[in-house]
Amino acid sequence: MTTLNSTHDPARRSWIESANLPGADFPVQNLPFGVFERDGKARCGVAIGEHAVDLRALHDAGLLDGDAALACAAAGGDSLKPLMSMEPRYASALRRALSDLLRSDAPQLARIQQRADALLPRLADVTPRLPCEIGDYTDFLTSLHHTERHGRYKGLADPLPAAFKSLPIAYHGRASSLRVSGGDVRRPHGQYRDAHGEVRFGPAPALDFELELAALIGRGNPLTQPVPVDAARDHIFGYCLLNDWSAKSIQWFEQVLGPFLGKSFHSSLSPWIVTGEALAPFRKPAAPRGAGDPAILPHLHGALDQASGGLDLELEALLSTARLREAGAAPVRITQTHLDNLYWTFAQMVAHHTSNGCNLRTGDLLGSGTISGAADVSRACLTELSNAGKNPLALPNGETRTALEDGDEIVLRARASRPGAVTIGFGECRGRIAPALELNYPDAPVRHEEPHA
Repeated sequence: MTTLNSTHDPARRSWIESANLPGADFPVQNLPFGVFERDGKARCGVAIGEHAVDLRALHDAGLLDGDAALACAAAGGDSLKPLMSMEPRYASALRRALSDLLRSDAPQLARIQQRADALLPRLADVTPRLPCEIGDYTDFLTSLHHTERHGRYKGLADPLPAAFKSLPIAYHGRASSLRVSGGDVRRPHGQYRDAHGEVRFGPAPALDFELELAALIGRGNPLTQPVPVDAARDHIFGYCLLNDWSAKSIQWFEQVLGPFLGKSFHSSLSPWIVTGEALAPFRKPAAPRGAGDPAILPHLHGALDQASGGLDLELEALLSTARLREAGAAPVRITQTHLDNLYWTFAQMVAHHTSNGCNLRTGDLLGSGTISGAADVSRACLTELSNAGKNPLALPNGETRTALEDGDEIVLRARASRPGAVTIGFGECRGRIAPALELNYPDAPVRHEEPHA
């Protein structure tokens, strides 16, 4: 269990002034890890205020020793994977050393400031990259309210799957189309039923966002060896935002074994990985289960997880349309939700994923599923916000939406907060819908009727 230490001290301030600003996502109490491109080369780093610590440059400066130096050396390449695969104590040691180097009364302040240009590029001057190669991506379905609403939209007699309250439901997603925040999200082509029930192939007419939190696996587990629920946190390197873009028109037509082409065209991740240690001040009990819900089976029940498996984490989604931007208007917040709206914890997701002996590997990604709550404002996708198209979402400038249009941009944000602790953020996860590519296919074959006898 991660305990509070000097890195969480709410009185600690950084000599990097942007880290001390009210509302800063990356104060010295956060120190999330990521990868960025600088001078044409990918580097591992740690975000602080409006800057990033270049870990390769830090290692070359010789300012660290012990486990912190070993961890920094592991992060000296173009991927966080070597560091993520180490025992958690190494990343923790590096975090403590960085906290001491960056605090306002740092003993080595003069030496660090002499190397500031090499050590601390501005975030605005670097290009974010994925933290590592992600080999496998599993997306869960853990919001009861999101699941029930979609079941009603589909006309199911029982909108909640029978297994939902017994285990964290999931499907195997496509890792190759995961992308870091920013840039275009190309509208996909696919098959769907039009308003007349005819099957069509073309640009997806119903494109949606889904607000999720994701966990990146640090150390994996050997094949056949399940991870106990109360040991699961030691296998999670950190957390980021995930936008599981969805072509609902494609998904709802094709879905038999589970989501496929309606999901695999693009998924966006925020670039900075907030560690479990940084989130320690915001731990809380797992969300309570409803009266009459089935008891949690032993392999998914842990005393530690029940006592501190939740997080005080608020999340939001904002929408910017082309017309809003042309008018100089700010993005409109359309969703405000909380991690309490998940029925299962991330530790339970890891425990269930490995309960059959499945081996998770360093860099695997686990998505929470859409984090929708009971309140209207907590509906975390457009399908829910518009009641499956029956009640279009109204924007302040008179525009309405039942699905995302070309030029629409979604921005996801999250902040962990609690009285007595310094609030920390996750940065942004954003993407803008670009028009579908023009595809030229040959004409469909003509169906020839056999003559009647």
